[in-house]
Amino acid sequence: MTILQVRRTPRHRLAAAGAGAGFVVFWSCGFIGARWGTQYTNAFDLLAWRFLLAGTLAAVVLLIRRPAISRRDLVTQVWMAVLTQFVYLSLIFTGIDHGITAGVTALIGSLQPLLIATVAGPLLGERVSRRQWIGLFLGLAGVGLVVADDLNAGHGSLLLFLVPLGGLLGLVIGTCLDRQRKPATNSLDALCVQSLVSAILFTALAASTHQLTVPAQPGFYGAVVWLVLLATGGGWGLYLVNLKLSGATRVSSLLYLVPPTTMVFAYLMFGETIGLLAVIGMLGCAIAVLLIRVRQPVRCGDGGTPVAGPDGSTGLARVHRGTASSEQPDRAAAAARCRNPAHVLRNPGPAVRSAGRPPADE
Repeated sequence: MTILQVRRTPRHRLAAAGAGAGFVVFWSCGFIGARWGTQYTNAFDLLAWRFLLAGTLAAVVLLIRRPAISRRDLVTQVWMAVLTQFVYLSLIFTGIDHGITAGVTALIGSLQPLLIATVAGPLLGERVSRRQWIGLFLGLAGVGLVVADDLNAGHGSLLLFLVPLGGLLGLVIGTCLDRQRKPATNSLDALCVQSLVSAILFTALAASTHQLTVPAQPGFYGAVVWLVLLATGGGWGLYLVNLKLSGATRVSSLLYLVPPTTMVFAYLMFGETIGLLAVIGMLGCAIAVLLIRVRQPVRCGDGGTPVAGPDGSTGLARVHRGTASSEQPDRAAAAARCRNPAHVLRNPGPAVRSAGRPPADE
């Protein structure tokens, strides 16, 4: 394994920025699709139809691609589907079905960056700087302002709020699992496997609770297509891409932008008004994401060592010999690079050949 000097190209920066912006937009579309679809049926029925369609498309893609997925990576993707889709979505939708408003649910979801940052250091080896901690708390305050109008005492018992919180913990654990195991599976193949697993789980859940129906309204199926293309394909797909391009803390920080973005969509599509506190909260969220993400390292395609340092010019990246590898470098070497980030091995030839090489998923 050789450590090489690699320049962060505009293509890398553009890919990271585009993946982040796309994730915020498409993830927000999931909340809009949920509101649209639940006008016609219950949440479990909507989730079952969403993943039945997504799983069918995923099966076709896998049959065409026939990817070689190791048993270890397959187990990882199955657990990712259980935690980040089945547990997260089923509990979030259950909370909404029992009276928790979308605003309060968004506020609970905004706790994810703080939870990720709390465990990212000891579990994943991702250092969270003082500036990032400030950004994390500023983002939480911004989301609190965005949903301030929804915070009142008339939304059920305290125990009810543990339901969406349990869903949030599923998303956090799944995110940490992916970052810790670093599967070599292509993002498209990972999304397809997870969609197949989720189709089985959500269909079984809706059928076992006698909530699986065949709605007659065309609008329901419009919502299903919306959720599959924008929320599953766009939102979850770009979530996996961002996990490879960025650390868990950085991709989770983008969730601060989801509630205000959802409010803008709701205003355009459903005529919901945006108050002054919400506008101030949106600005706070934007500043928080800048504090967390700006001048932070962009990672190589497998989610491993950064390809560019926070100085914005050059950094250290690994060259994987033979098959793809995402093993962490030894602690002594990592500590030496931290003490002297400008240090690189004197091997300029391979560095020139490797510079600007795009990640595998681009």
